Amino acid sequence: MHTTSIGDLIQLVSTKDQKTFLLIIDQDDKLETHHGIIKHSDLIGQPYGDVVSSHLGAEFLVLTPSISSITRTIKRKSQIIFPKDLGLILLRLSIQPGQKVIEAGTGSGALTLTLAQAVGPHGMIYSYDIRADMQELAKQNLELVGMNKRVNLKTRDIGDGFDEQNIPAIFLDIPNPWDYLAQVHNSLENGGFFGALVPTTNQVSTLLEALKQAPFGLLEVVEVMLRNYKTNPARLRPSDRMVAHTGYLIFARGLTQLK
Repeated sequence: MHTTSIGDLIQLVSTKDQKTFLLIIDQDDKLETHHGIIKHSDLIGQPYGDVVSSHLGAEFLVLTPSISSITRTIKRKSQIIFPKDLGLILLRLSIQPGQKVIEAGTGSGALTLTLAQAVGPHGMIYSYDIRADMQELAKQNLELVGMNKRVNLKTRDIGDGFDEQNIPAIFLDIPNPWDYLAQVHNSLENGGFFGALVPTTNQVSTLLEALKQAPFGLLEVVEVMLRNYKTNPARLRPSDRMVAHTGYLIFARGLTQLK
């Protein structure tokens, strides 16, 4: 039976309202919620999937958090890339254990920690952002989930280029990715994977024109829409709200170095 230990990252979910909390178990710490206080010491040795109670008697499920739940729970100062888009990014960029990956536009770190989990303990994510405050928040989120050692945060303008060379995958989450295709090409290995996310169609058009002027091929534009269903078996139907447009994903392959 898999049980919790000191230092574990766990997810507590209220059985009453499904409110979710992420925490790393610390012998001397405690979690204060609107349903009462839970001492970390009471969590040690609990079987995953079991229920623990707060001092008010409210019940919480003890779970191993998924990356999807983590990205929805982390602190944020900006819009994050949604889980529905994160999975496709991993597939289209062919992210594998042990890889090195560059991303620009760290933001709150949702994509950063998703990439960090995918490359594993022997991989490395080089994450660039011009805003120090965003990278500090991302650092806190990465430390919360224990992925900070897999990420090298760099606070600077990518107009100066990336430090790394022959990188198999690069992703840009910035407003004007077309302005940095030369920098991408300089660090992307020949045949490597490129991806970007932009929110509007005019940005997609501008990026496509720039990609066609540069030596990129196998261009693809994707919009992912997610529709959940109510879980009442007697009244199965779509939920009233839908996670529809969040952004357009553009993917391409780098073919040759810019001359």
